[in-house]
Amino acid sequence: MKFSIFTKPWRTLSVDELCKKVANWGFDGVEFPLRDGYQVEPANAEKGLPELAKKMSEYGLSIMSVASGTDENIFAACQAAGVPIIRIMAGFDLKKGYLNSEKEYRANLEKLLPLCEKYGVKVGVQNHYGPMVFNSMELKSVLSGFDPKYIGAVWDAAHSGLSGEIAAQGLDIIWDNLVLVNLKNAYWKPETGPEAEKVVWHPYFTAGQYGMASYQEIMEYLKTRGYKGDICLPAEYTDEPLVERLTPLELEYVKSFL
Repeated sequence: MKFSIFTKPWRTLSVDELCKKVANWGFDGVEFPLRDGYQVEPANAEKGLPELAKKMSEYGLSIMSVASGTDENIFAACQAAGVPIIRIMAGFDLKKGYLNSEKEYRANLEKLLPLCEKYGVKVGVQNHYGPMVFNSMELKSVLSGFDPKYIGAVWDAAHSGLSGEIAAQGLDIIWDNLVLVNLKNAYWKPETGPEAEKVVWHPYFTAGQYGMASYQEIMEYLKTRGYKGDICLPAEYTDEPLVERLTPLELEYVKSFL
């Protein structure tokens, strides 16, 4: 298994500063936010992403995935830079109904297949809490019939845990579709007191050992099944100032189960 870090928190660093940070922490590579405002933006992706990949290789790193859109120039940029996966999510308009939204979303995924085949780049759909594809069975349903060679699942431990899943069960459900594992963790925290007329909860993203998903269970499952894909640590914490301290500790904690 190889480990990447989602570099979203470090948008203001130079490329060299970013590479040094990631390499010093001991990661194998990055998931890069190919979005406006970052070191490379979608508008110049075909030139900028290969240049970023070349610079990262000088530090022994690779771009293992990008979080971005699915315009053709993003596929072309990923092919040129040797990036295998574009990570996206599935937000639904519940006014249309969940199943109608799923049908519409699957139709849009179908339209991406020619680009996946043309450029040799996968699209990975991630589960996420809210009016989206949330748990592993929903993710399995939206990806049913798609070849993971082209369109597969990015299984996120935090959102699986927030849905109440047993981690190994969720992974078992999505195993045949799996292209990438996100290891972050969270739990539900009330915004109001229990006596409120309407109790409001929100997810609190925390270090691996404190959330609702068991990293030990996840890593044991992946080892048992012989998982050979990548693991991304998204560096997402509700207490954002802790990201610098927690990120290297998180990698150490995950690797302890190997």
